Amino acid sequence: MSDIYSPFQLGRIQLQNRFAMAPMTRARANADGTPGPLAAEYYGQRASVGLTVTEGTQPSDDGQGYPLTPGIYTDAHVGGWSRVNEAIHARGGHVFYQLMHAGRMSHPDNTPHHRQGVAPSAIAPGEQIYTLSGMKDIPVPRALTTDEVAETVKDYAYSARRAIESGADGVEIHGVAYLVHQFLAKSANQRTDRYGGSIENRARFAIEVAKAIISEIGPERTGIRLSPRFTGFGLDVGREGPDLFRYLVGELDKLGLAYIHIVHYGEDDILNDFRRIWNQAIILNRPARPREDIGKDIASGLADLESYGAHILANPDFIERIVLDAPLNTADHSVFFGHQPEGPEAGYTDFPTLKESQEGVQA
Repeated sequence: MSDIYSPFQLGRIQLQNRFAMAPMTRARANADGTPGPLAAEYYGQRASVGLTVTEGTQPSDDGQGYPLTPGIYTDAHVGGWSRVNEAIHARGGHVFYQLMHAGRMSHPDNTPHHRQGVAPSAIAPGEQIYTLSGMKDIPVPRALTTDEVAETVKDYAYSARRAIESGADGVEIHGVAYLVHQFLAKSANQRTDRYGGSIENRARFAIEVAKAIISEIGPERTGIRLSPRFTGFGLDVGREGPDLFRYLVGELDKLGLAYIHIVHYGEDDILNDFRRIWNQAIILNRPARPREDIGKDIASGLADLESYGAHILANPDFIERIVLDAPLNTADHSVFFGHQPEGPEAGYTDFPTLKESQEGVQA
Protein backbone atom coordinates (compact mmCIF):
# COMPACT_ATOMS: atom_id res chain seq x y z
CA MET A 1 0.00 0.00 0.00
CA SER A 2 1.43 3.38 -1.08
CA ASP A 3 1.67 6.42 1.14
CA ILE A 4 0.98 10.00 0.02
CA TYR A 5 4.19 11.16 1.72
CA SER A 6 6.35 8.70 -0.22
CA PRO A 7 8.42 9.64 -3.31
CA PHE A 8 7.06 8.95 -6.79
CA GLN A 9 8.76 8.59 -10.16
CA LEU A 10 6.86 10.69 -12.71
CA GLY A 11 8.40 10.24 -16.12
CA ARG A 12 12.02 11.29 -15.84
CA ILE A 13 11.65 13.13 -12.51
CA GLN A 14 11.33 11.87 -8.95
CA LEU A 15 8.78 13.73 -6.86
CA GLN A 16 9.49 14.19 -3.16
CA ASN A 17 5.91 13.20 -2.26
CA ARG A 18 2.58 12.48 -3.91
CA PHE A 19 0.92 15.84 -3.26
CA ALA A 20 0.28 18.06 -6.28
CA MET A 21 -0.67 21.71 -6.32
CA ALA A 22 -3.67 22.06 -8.60
CA PRO A 23 -3.66 24.78 -11.26
CA MET A 24 -5.35 27.95 -10.01
CA THR A 25 -5.89 31.17 -11.94
CA ARG A 26 -4.48 34.12 -9.99
CA ALA A 27 -4.71 36.95 -12.59
CA ARG A 28 -1.56 38.67 -11.41
CA ALA A 29 0.62 38.58 -14.51
CA ASN A 30 1.91 41.72 -16.20
CA ALA A 31 -0.14 43.18 -19.04
CA ASP A 32 2.05 41.40 -21.63
CA GLY A 33 1.47 38.00 -20.01
CA THR A 34 4.82 37.79 -18.25
CA PRO A 35 4.55 36.31 -14.73
CA GLY A 36 4.42 39.14 -12.20
CA PRO A 37 7.27 40.07 -9.88
CA LEU A 38 5.84 38.07 -6.96
CA ALA A 39 5.12 34.89 -8.93
CA ALA A 40 8.44 33.26 -8.07
CA GLU A 41 7.86 33.93 -4.37
CA TYR A 42 4.29 32.62 -4.52
CA TYR A 43 5.20 29.35 -6.22
CA GLY A 44 8.41 28.94 -4.25
CA GLN A 45 6.52 29.22 -0.95
CA ARG A 46 4.38 26.21 -1.96
CA ALA A 47 7.08 24.01 -3.52
CA SER A 48 7.14 21.44 -0.72
CA VAL A 49 4.51 19.59 -2.76
CA GLY A 50 5.90 16.95 -5.08
CA LEU A 51 4.46 18.53 -8.23
CA THR A 52 3.34 22.08 -8.90
CA VAL A 53 0.93 22.52 -11.79
CA THR A 54 0.83 26.21 -12.61
CA GLU A 55 -2.12 28.40 -13.31
CA GLY A 56 -3.53 28.20 -16.83
CA THR A 57 -0.99 29.69 -19.23
CA GLN A 58 -2.08 30.73 -22.71
CA PRO A 59 -0.19 29.36 -25.73
CA SER A 60 -1.06 32.32 -28.01
CA ASP A 61 -2.85 35.66 -28.23
CA ASP A 62 -6.00 33.81 -29.30
CA GLY A 63 -5.71 31.55 -26.26
CA GLN A 64 -6.17 34.28 -23.65
CA GLY A 65 -9.55 34.35 -21.99
CA TYR A 66 -9.15 36.46 -18.85
CA PRO A 67 -7.17 39.61 -18.06
CA LEU A 68 -3.71 39.42 -16.48
CA THR A 69 -3.17 35.72 -17.08
CA PRO A 70 0.32 34.53 -18.06
CA GLY A 71 1.51 33.23 -21.42
CA ILE A 72 4.41 31.09 -22.55
CA TYR A 73 5.12 31.99 -26.16
CA THR A 74 7.40 35.07 -26.10
CA ASP A 75 10.95 35.66 -24.94
CA ALA A 76 9.65 37.83 -22.11
CA HIS A 77 7.38 35.02 -20.95
CA VAL A 78 10.28 32.58 -20.95
CA GLY A 79 12.40 34.96 -18.89
CA GLY A 80 9.66 35.52 -16.32
CA TRP A 81 8.86 31.84 -15.92
CA SER A 82 12.53 30.92 -15.55
CA ARG A 83 12.58 32.74 -12.20
CA VAL A 84 9.51 30.80 -11.08
CA ASN A 85 11.15 27.50 -12.02
CA GLU A 86 14.31 28.38 -10.12
CA ALA A 87 12.30 29.12 -6.96
CA ILE A 88 10.43 25.80 -7.18
CA HIS A 89 13.50 23.71 -7.96
CA ALA A 90 15.46 25.35 -5.14
CA ARG A 91 13.04 23.72 -2.67
CA GLY A 92 13.19 20.31 -4.29
CA GLY A 93 9.90 20.70 -6.15
CA HIS A 94 9.02 20.10 -9.79
CA VAL A 95 6.73 22.04 -12.10
CA PHE A 96 4.50 21.46 -15.11
CA TYR A 97 2.90 24.50 -16.77
CA GLN A 98 -0.77 24.11 -17.55
CA LEU A 99 -1.31 25.12 -21.18
CA MET A 100 -4.76 26.70 -21.35
CA HIS A 101 -6.42 27.93 -24.54
CA ALA A 102 -9.65 29.53 -23.35
CA GLY A 103 -11.48 29.12 -26.67
CA ARG A 104 -14.92 30.69 -26.49
CA MET A 105 -14.52 31.62 -22.80
CA SER A 106 -12.99 34.95 -23.79
CA HIS A 107 -13.74 38.60 -24.51
CA PRO A 108 -12.08 41.07 -26.91
CA ASP A 109 -11.32 43.35 -23.97
CA ASN A 110 -9.10 40.63 -22.50
CA THR A 111 -6.96 39.66 -25.50
CA PRO A 112 -3.86 41.47 -26.82
CA HIS A 113 -5.34 41.80 -30.32
CA HIS A 114 -8.86 42.61 -29.06
CA ARG A 115 -10.52 40.05 -31.31
CA GLN A 116 -13.42 37.79 -30.43
CA GLY A 117 -12.66 34.34 -29.11
CA VAL A 118 -12.29 31.31 -31.34
CA ALA A 119 -14.00 27.98 -30.83
CA PRO A 120 -15.08 24.77 -32.56
CA SER A 121 -18.39 26.39 -33.54
CA ALA A 122 -19.93 29.87 -33.42
CA ILE A 123 -21.92 29.16 -30.25
CA ALA A 124 -21.75 31.48 -27.25
CA PRO A 125 -21.57 29.83 -23.81
CA GLY A 126 -24.35 32.00 -22.40
CA GLU A 127 -22.10 33.27 -19.61
CA GLN A 128 -20.53 36.50 -18.47
CA ILE A 129 -16.80 37.01 -18.05
CA TYR A 130 -14.69 39.35 -15.95
CA THR A 131 -12.91 42.22 -17.73
CA LEU A 132 -10.95 45.09 -16.24
CA SER A 133 -14.02 47.28 -16.80
CA GLY A 134 -16.43 44.84 -15.15
CA MET A 135 -18.50 41.77 -15.98
CA LYS A 136 -19.60 41.49 -19.62
CA ASP A 137 -21.53 39.02 -21.75
CA ILE A 138 -19.29 36.67 -23.67
CA PRO A 139 -19.82 37.31 -27.38
CA VAL A 140 -20.41 34.62 -29.99
CA PRO A 141 -17.00 33.17 -30.87
CA ARG A 142 -15.64 32.76 -34.38
CA ALA A 143 -15.54 29.16 -35.56
CA LEU A 144 -12.05 27.97 -36.43
CA THR A 145 -11.56 26.78 -39.99
CA THR A 146 -10.08 23.32 -40.45
CA ASP A 147 -6.73 24.89 -41.37
CA GLU A 148 -6.88 27.14 -38.30
CA VAL A 149 -7.43 24.12 -36.07
CA ALA A 150 -4.11 22.75 -37.36
CA GLU A 151 -2.41 26.09 -36.64
CA THR A 152 -3.84 26.10 -33.12
CA VAL A 153 -2.36 22.63 -32.55
CA LYS A 154 1.01 24.07 -33.60
CA ASP A 155 0.58 26.90 -31.07
CA TYR A 156 0.33 24.33 -28.27
CA ALA A 157 3.48 22.58 -29.47
CA TYR A 158 5.43 25.83 -29.74
CA SER A 159 4.42 26.97 -26.26
CA ALA A 160 5.40 23.56 -24.85
CA ARG A 161 8.88 23.95 -26.34
CA ARG A 162 9.15 27.44 -24.86
CA ALA A 163 8.11 26.04 -21.47
CA ILE A 164 10.99 23.57 -21.50
CA GLU A 165 13.35 26.34 -22.63
CA SER A 166 12.34 28.30 -19.54
CA GLY A 167 13.24 25.39 -17.27
CA ALA A 168 9.87 23.72 -16.69
CA ASP A 169 9.81 19.97 -16.11
CA GLY A 170 6.83 19.53 -18.40
CA VAL A 171 3.39 20.80 -19.43
CA GLU A 172 -0.19 19.84 -18.69
CA ILE A 173 -2.82 20.24 -21.42
CA HIS A 174 -5.88 21.90 -19.91
CA GLY A 175 -8.76 19.72 -21.04
CA VAL A 176 -11.49 21.00 -18.71
CA ALA A 177 -13.96 23.78 -19.61
CA TYR A 178 -11.85 25.43 -22.30
CA LEU A 179 -10.92 24.75 -25.93
CA VAL A 180 -10.07 21.05 -25.67
CA HIS A 181 -13.27 20.38 -23.73
CA GLN A 182 -15.25 22.55 -26.15
CA PHE A 183 -14.26 20.21 -28.98
CA LEU A 184 -15.45 17.25 -26.88
CA ALA A 185 -18.83 18.80 -26.04
CA LYS A 186 -21.79 18.46 -28.40
CA SER A 187 -23.21 21.70 -27.05
CA ALA A 188 -20.13 23.63 -28.23
CA ASN A 189 -19.06 21.56 -31.24
CA GLN A 190 -21.44 21.25 -34.19
CA ARG A 191 -18.73 20.92 -36.82
CA THR A 192 -19.22 18.80 -39.93
CA ASP A 193 -15.54 18.29 -40.72
CA ARG A 194 -13.21 15.68 -39.21
CA TYR A 195 -13.34 17.44 -35.80
CA GLY A 196 -17.08 17.10 -35.25
CA GLY A 197 -19.86 14.55 -34.94
CA SER A 198 -18.59 11.15 -33.83
CA ILE A 199 -16.77 10.36 -30.61
CA GLU A 200 -13.58 9.80 -32.59
CA ASN A 201 -13.87 13.13 -34.38
CA ARG A 202 -14.63 15.16 -31.26
CA ALA A 203 -11.64 13.59 -29.48
CA ARG A 204 -9.35 14.26 -32.44
CA PHE A 205 -8.30 17.76 -31.41
CA ALA A 206 -7.17 16.67 -27.94
CA ILE A 207 -5.23 13.76 -29.40
CA GLU A 208 -3.57 15.93 -32.05
CA VAL A 209 -2.56 18.49 -29.44
CA ALA A 210 -1.00 15.73 -27.32
CA LYS A 211 0.85 14.28 -30.31
CA ALA A 212 2.18 17.69 -31.36
CA ILE A 213 3.45 18.47 -27.86
CA ILE A 214 5.04 15.04 -27.56
CA SER A 215 6.87 15.61 -30.84
CA GLU A 216 8.45 18.72 -29.29
CA ILE A 217 9.20 17.71 -25.69
CA GLY A 218 8.48 13.98 -25.34
CA PRO A 219 5.64 12.01 -23.68
CA GLU A 220 7.35 11.89 -20.27
CA ARG A 221 7.05 15.68 -20.07
CA THR A 222 3.39 15.81 -21.13
CA GLY A 223 0.22 15.44 -19.04
CA ILE A 224 -3.44 16.29 -19.55
CA ARG A 225 -6.26 17.36 -17.25
CA LEU A 226 -9.75 16.01 -17.88
CA SER A 227 -13.11 15.99 -16.11
CA PRO A 228 -15.70 13.55 -17.47
CA ARG A 229 -18.56 14.97 -15.38
CA PHE A 230 -17.84 18.71 -15.71
CA THR A 231 -20.94 20.49 -17.05
CA GLY A 232 -20.17 24.17 -16.43
CA PHE A 233 -19.85 26.95 -19.01
CA GLY A 234 -22.69 25.49 -21.11
CA LEU A 235 -20.78 22.29 -21.91
CA ASP A 236 -22.56 18.99 -22.45
CA VAL A 237 -20.71 16.00 -23.92
CA GLY A 238 -23.96 14.07 -24.42
CA ARG A 239 -25.20 10.70 -23.23
CA GLU A 240 -22.17 8.97 -24.71
CA GLY A 241 -19.87 11.05 -22.48
CA PRO A 242 -18.45 8.08 -20.53
CA ASP A 243 -17.66 6.26 -23.78
CA LEU A 244 -16.11 9.42 -25.20
CA PHE A 245 -13.75 9.78 -22.25
CA ARG A 246 -12.91 6.07 -22.19
CA TYR A 247 -12.00 6.30 -25.87
CA LEU A 248 -9.96 9.47 -25.35
CA VAL A 249 -8.05 8.09 -22.37
CA GLY A 250 -7.37 4.86 -24.24
CA GLU A 251 -5.96 6.72 -27.24
CA LEU A 252 -3.85 9.00 -25.05
CA ASP A 253 -2.52 5.96 -23.20
CA LYS A 254 -1.05 4.71 -26.49
CA LEU A 255 1.04 7.90 -26.62
CA GLY A 256 2.67 7.28 -23.23
CA LEU A 257 1.85 10.61 -21.57
CA ALA A 258 3.28 11.08 -18.08
CA TYR A 259 -0.14 11.39 -16.44
CA ILE A 260 -3.81 12.20 -16.61
CA HIS A 261 -5.10 14.66 -14.02
CA ILE A 262 -8.75 13.99 -13.29
CA VAL A 263 -11.09 16.52 -11.68
CA HIS A 264 -13.72 14.19 -10.32
CA TYR A 265 -17.40 14.83 -9.68
CA GLY A 266 -19.57 11.81 -8.99
CA GLU A 267 -19.22 8.03 -8.83
CA ASP A 268 -15.92 6.22 -9.01
CA ASP A 269 -16.96 3.80 -11.79
CA ILE A 270 -15.24 5.74 -14.55
CA LEU A 271 -12.13 6.20 -12.38
CA ASN A 272 -11.89 2.45 -12.02
CA ASP A 273 -12.22 2.17 -15.79
CA PHE A 274 -9.40 4.66 -16.26
CA ARG A 275 -7.24 2.75 -13.78
CA ARG A 276 -7.64 -0.36 -15.99
CA ILE A 277 -6.97 1.27 -19.36
CA TRP A 278 -4.38 3.88 -18.33
CA ASN A 279 -0.86 2.61 -17.76
CA GLN A 280 0.84 5.77 -16.49
CA ALA A 281 0.25 7.98 -13.47
CA ILE A 282 -3.16 9.26 -12.41
CA ILE A 283 -3.47 12.51 -10.46
CA LEU A 284 -6.85 12.82 -8.80
CA ASN A 285 -8.55 15.99 -7.66
CA ARG A 286 -11.76 15.66 -5.65
CA PRO A 287 -13.16 19.17 -5.13
CA ALA A 288 -13.95 19.80 -1.45
CA ARG A 289 -12.25 16.57 -0.37
CA PRO A 290 -12.63 16.24 3.44
CA ARG A 291 -9.39 16.55 5.37
CA GLU A 292 -9.79 13.07 6.81
CA ASP A 293 -9.80 11.63 3.27
CA ILE A 294 -6.38 12.99 2.32
CA GLY A 295 -4.27 10.10 1.08
CA LYS A 296 -7.12 7.61 0.73
CA ASP A 297 -7.00 7.45 -3.08
CA ILE A 298 -3.27 6.81 -2.92
CA ALA A 299 -3.71 4.07 -0.32
CA SER A 300 -6.46 2.38 -2.35
CA GLY A 301 -4.42 2.46 -5.54
CA LEU A 302 -7.04 4.50 -7.40
CA ALA A 303 -4.57 7.38 -7.87
CA ASP A 304 -0.82 7.93 -7.80
CA LEU A 305 -0.98 11.57 -6.71
CA GLU A 306 -3.68 13.76 -5.17
CA SER A 307 -3.99 17.42 -6.11
CA TYR A 308 -5.24 20.24 -3.90
CA GLY A 309 -6.12 23.79 -4.83
CA ALA A 310 -7.51 26.37 -2.41
CA HIS A 311 -5.97 24.67 0.64
CA ILE A 312 -2.48 25.06 -0.85
CA LEU A 313 -3.27 28.57 -2.05
CA ALA A 314 -4.03 29.63 1.53
CA ASN A 315 -1.42 27.42 3.25
CA PRO A 316 2.08 27.60 1.78
CA ASP A 317 3.09 24.95 4.37
CA PHE A 318 0.05 22.77 3.64
CA ILE A 319 1.87 19.45 4.02
CA GLU A 320 3.42 20.41 7.35
CA ARG A 321 0.01 21.41 8.68
CA ILE A 322 -1.50 18.10 7.56
CA VAL A 323 1.32 16.09 9.15
CA LEU A 324 0.93 17.97 12.45
CA ASP A 325 -2.88 18.01 12.29
CA ALA A 326 -2.64 21.78 12.66
CA PRO A 327 -5.36 24.31 11.75
CA LEU A 328 -5.50 25.54 8.16
CA ASN A 329 -5.71 29.13 6.99
CA THR A 330 -9.06 29.89 5.38
CA ALA A 331 -9.10 30.39 1.62
CA ASP A 332 -10.95 33.65 0.96
CA HIS A 333 -12.41 33.66 -2.56
CA SER A 334 -12.54 37.46 -2.60
CA VAL A 335 -8.72 37.63 -2.80
CA PHE A 336 -8.16 34.84 -5.32
CA PHE A 337 -7.93 36.99 -8.45
CA GLY A 338 -5.92 40.11 -9.24
CA HIS A 339 -4.18 42.70 -7.09
CA GLN A 340 -6.01 43.69 -3.93
CA PRO A 341 -6.46 47.23 -2.53
CA GLU A 342 -4.07 46.31 0.29
CA GLY A 343 -1.26 45.68 -2.20
CA PRO A 344 0.02 43.02 -4.62
CA GLU A 345 1.02 40.64 -1.80
CA ALA A 346 -2.49 40.52 -0.32
CA GLY A 347 -4.14 37.17 -0.90
CA TYR A 348 -1.07 35.99 -2.80
CA THR A 349 2.19 35.77 -0.87
CA ASP A 350 1.03 36.98 2.55
CA PHE A 351 -0.65 33.82 3.89
CA PRO A 352 1.20 32.98 7.13
CA THR A 353 2.93 29.68 7.74
CA LEU A 354 2.16 27.77 10.92
CA LYS A 355 5.43 28.98 12.44
CA GLU A 356 4.61 32.60 11.61
CA SER A 357 1.12 32.24 13.09
CA GLN A 358 2.52 30.79 16.30
CA GLU A 359 5.12 33.55 16.56
CA GLY A 360 2.36 36.10 16.08
CA VAL A 361 0.35 34.60 18.95
CA GLN A 362 3.40 34.55 21.23
CA ALA A 363 4.19 38.16 20.42
